[in-house]
Amino acid sequence: MISQRKIHKTINPAGSGESPGLSQKTALGNSKRFTEIPIDRRKRRMEFLAKSLFFLMTLLIVLPLITIMGYLFYKAFPVLSLEFLFSNPTNGMRAGGIWPAFLGTIYLVLISLLVSAPIGVLAAVYLNEYAQENWFTRMINLAVVNLAGVPSIVHALFGVGAFVLFADIGRSVLAASLTLAIMTLPVIIAATKEALGAVPMAFREACWNVGASRWQTIRKIVLPNSIGGILTGIILQVSRAAGETAPIMFTGAVFYKVISEGDFFAYGLFDQCMALSMHLFTISTQVPGVPEAISYGTAVVLLGTVLLVNMLAIVVRVYLRSRKKW
Repeated sequence: MISQRKIHKTINPAGSGESPGLSQKTALGNSKRFTEIPIDRRKRRMEFLAKSLFFLMTLLIVLPLITIMGYLFYKAFPVLSLEFLFSNPTNGMRAGGIWPAFLGTIYLVLISLLVSAPIGVLAAVYLNEYAQENWFTRMINLAVVNLAGVPSIVHALFGVGAFVLFADIGRSVLAASLTLAIMTLPVIIAATKEALGAVPMAFREACWNVGASRWQTIRKIVLPNSIGGILTGIILQVSRAAGETAPIMFTGAVFYKVISEGDFFAYGLFDQCMALSMHLFTISTQVPGVPEAISYGTAVVLLGTVLLVNMLAIVVRVYLRSRKKW
C-alpha cells in the first residue's frame, strides 16, 4: 500500500501537495543556471562584428558591379533592340547594328571551346591520373602554370607564326580560334587538375579493389564527381575568349565586314570575321562621330553574351553537383 502511494505521487506531481511557489522558485533557479555570462556576450559581439564585416565586404564587391551594369544599361538603352543585334553597321559604323561582330564572337568562342576543352581535360587527366611524379612531369606542370600568365599579345604573335604563316591557314576564323584555344588551354588544364585532385583517393581504391581498370575508374567515378570543377575552368575560358582583342586582331578579325543579316552560317572557317571586343575598340577610338549609345550598346551585348554562356554552364554545374553522392 505504501509503495502504491509513492508511485501515485511520482506519476501525478500535481497531487503531491507541492506548492506553486516552490515550482516557481525551481523554474527561476533553472533560468539563472543558464544566464548569459560575460564571455558569452563577448563571443556574441565578436560574431556580430565578423558577420557585419563579411557582409560589408560582399557589398563592396557587388555594389560596384551593379552600379557599372546599371550605368551601361542606362547609356545603351536607346539602341538596345533586336534590330540593333541582327543588322549590319551602316554609315561608317556610326549607325546600324552589330550583327557581324556578334556572330563572329560566337564563332570564335565556340570553336576555341571545341578545341581547348577536350585537349585540356584529357591533358589534365593524364597529368593527374597516369603520369608519374618525376622531373619531366614537374616541368610540364610548371609550363602550364607559366603559360596561364603569359600576356595575350604574346599568344597573338605565336598564333601569327604558328597558324597564319607556318600552317598557312591565313588570317581567318580558324586561325583566330586556334590562337584563343592555345591561350585558354592552361586555365582549363589547371582547373581540371584541381577538380580531379579533389576526388577522394578512397573512391579510386574501392574501384580497384573490385577489379575495375584505371580507365574504368576515371570514366565512371572520377570524371562524374569532378565535372563541377571542370565546368568552372570552361566558364573562365569562355569569359576570357570573348573579351580578348589582341589575339584575334592579328590572326583573323577585320575592321569592317558586311554579311547576310540573320544568317547564322554567314562565316566560313577560312573567312575573316568581326568580333565584339575589337568592334568596341574600333568605334570607341578609331571612328569619330559614333553615337555614345552604340558604344555602350556593344559593351552591353558583349557582357550579356558572356553572362548568358556562364549562366548556362553554372546551371549545368549545379545540376551535376546535385547528383553527387558525397
